[in-house]
Amino acid sequence: MSAVQQPAQVASTAIAISVDDPGSLVSVEGRLAAATVAELRAVLVTAADHGTGDLVLDLGGVEVVDASGLGVLVGAHRLAERRQRRLVLRNVPQRLERLLAATRLNRVLTMELATG
Repeated sequence: MSAVQQPAQVASTAIAISVDDPGSLVSVEGRLAAATVAELRAVLVTAADHGTGDLVLDLGGVEVVDASGLGVLVGAHRLAERRQRRLVLRNVPQRLERLLAATRLNRVLTMELATG
């Protein structure tokens, strides 16, 4: 068995990643772009490998997403499926929702419905 992961944070000048519940919940703030996706990819791979059930990615603090960012979301979705898990996007900003609809990725990626 693997050691229990402690909550962790990864921060650079353009992105802040917080592992709020190891293996289950990751939160992102800032820019999800070519310069920052490697950090998020590494965190998501670790989370996918060390949990069960839904892997929730909270995007409430995301300001910008480019093609590289979309690629990380699709890659994380595929990785989760290979682990018999599901990637769930939470607090998706409207701008990103429109981008996912325009690229038809909203048909592939699972988004948590807003409550309230």
